[in-house]
Amino acid sequence: MKTAILCKNVIKTYGSGSTSVMALRGVDMEVRQGELFMLIGPSGCGKTTLISIIAGILNQDEGQCLLFGSDIKIMTENERIDYRGKNIGFVFQAYNLLPTLTAAENTAIPLIINGTKRLEAVKKSLETLKQVGLTDREANSLPANLSGGQQQRVAIARALVHDPKIIVCDEPTSALDGETGHKVMEIMRNIALSGNRTLVIVTHDNRVFSFADRIAVMDDGKIKKIVNSEKDLE
Repeated sequence: MKTAILCKNVIKTYGSGSTSVMALRGVDMEVRQGELFMLIGPSGCGKTTLISIIAGILNQDEGQCLLFGSDIKIMTENERIDYRGKNIGFVFQAYNLLPTLTAAENTAIPLIINGTKRLEAVKKSLETLKQVGLTDREANSLPANLSGGQQQRVAIARALVHDPKIIVCDEPTSALDGETGHKVMEIMRNIALSGNRTLVIVTHDNRVFSFADRIAVMDDGKIKKIVNSEKDLE
C-alpha cells in the first residue's frame, strides 16, 4: 500500500521556559492510503496536536510530517491553504458549523473556497448530505434545528464534499449514542474508503475500535504501540 502520511521524530512544545509543555516527544508514524487509522490514549497525550499537525493547522517544532511526500511546513501560506483545501478534510469535535447557514451551505464551504460556483457547490453538497443519510428537508435546515447526530453528519459531509485524499477526525462519536455512533462510523468508512482515501480518527470511544484497520496507542506525547485489531489491545 502507498504511504499517505509519514511522521518522523515529530516534536511539539507549547509555551517556553518553566511553563513550557512538550505535547509531542518524537512521534514516528506511517499511515497507508486506503486505511482507517485510529489514535487512542488518555486526554492530554498529544492526539489532537498530532492530527492538527497532519492537517496543517499547526507546525511542529522539529521533525517531518509528509503527506504523500509533500511537506506542508515548508510551503508558503498560500501554498498551504491551497494544498489543504484540495487534499484534506477535517471533522472537528465541536462540529464548527456556521449557525446562519443551512446544512447544505455549510457543506458547500470547501467547494466554494476551492473556486466552485455557488449553485454547483450546493448541488454537490446536497448529494453528499444524502450519502450520509440526511434528507432534503434536513439539508435545508439551520444547525440549531438539527440533532447532535445530524450536525455530526453535516460535519462529515463537509469533510468529504471536495473529495480529499486525507480525512482527519477529532472524536467524531463523542457526543453520540452507541447506535448513532456506529451509523456514523459505517458512513465514514464506506464513503471515505470507497474512494481509496485515508482516515485518521482520534477517539476515546471503545465502541468504535472495531472499525479501525490499525490502532495507535499514544501516551505522554509518544506512540507506544500500533496494533492491527481491537483484540490486540488486550
